Amino acid sequence: MSRSQMPDLAGLQAFEAAARHGSFTRAAVELNLTQSAVSRQIKDLESQLGVALFERIRQRIVLSGAGQRLRPEIERLLADIEHLALRAASTRDVTGQLTVATLPTFGSRWLMPRLPDFLAQHAGVQITVQSHTGHFDLIEAGVDIAFHYGKPAWPGASCTYLCGETVLPVAAPSLIRGPDTFPDHTPLLHLVSRPMLWPEWLSANQGDIGRGFQGHRFDQFSLLIEAAAAGMGVALLPSYLIEREVQQGFLQVIPSAPMKTDTAYFVVTPDDRVSDPLLTAFRSWVRDQVRA
Repeated sequence: MSRSQMPDLAGLQAFEAAARHGSFTRAAVELNLTQSAVSRQIKDLESQLGVALFERIRQRIVLSGAGQRLRPEIERLLADIEHLALRAASTRDVTGQLTVATLPTFGSRWLMPRLPDFLAQHAGVQITVQSHTGHFDLIEAGVDIAFHYGKPAWPGASCTYLCGETVLPVAAPSLIRGPDTFPDHTPLLHLVSRPMLWPEWLSANQGDIGRGFQGHRFDQFSLLIEAAAAGMGVALLPSYLIEREVQQGFLQVIPSAPMKTDTAYFVVTPDDRVSDPLLTAFRSWVRDQVRA
């Protein structure tokens, strides 16, 4: 089909409004047109598509079978056009755009407090931040750079090492009886995705490994932090995620040996954009923040 044969936007808008309202008249009011103009646009659209989109029954209109099948696709198409227009409007006076994907708790706890510093150094850059929890196609998702925890492997992308991870046992101050006392009878709090963290820590600290499988479980670090601060038990948490709670006194580090985990954090960029100046600047800024 040539571009000249494609339905025009006005006809698609008229169809969507009429389908939503069940009325050409109400669609005309919404679109600031006459009822006859809406009817004509829809007839033109039906002619272009070669199908009847509405059935006229006693002063009423109802979607035909073809109209019902096409309605979701037309709604998605109009939504995509609206998003395109909004994105275009948002780029006025913008010198660069950056879409960052981050692990949810890492993003809220570590990245967000520091991100204003990057934006202050790069005036005119517009940033979009979205969360993720696994591998995905960066190009297909429209992501420029991502934070990754695990091994340095990501299909179609390059991983730059940021730092290892150190976990510390922490609890609400009310659960800690003395400076050298580990609360032995307090429940342990676990992250579902890291079931061996407590057994490994207890083994390294001459504790009861069997106890390391007992306690409450949470599927997000953010929930685990809140549970520990609420006094539900003792949690093993990465130091960078609990800076605020420790400083404000909601959590207290239990004196003991910290433990390094066997995986690390990386910044991930698409292979064909490794040398992009804005991505390079962001990657360098992140590494400076980690070193600080």
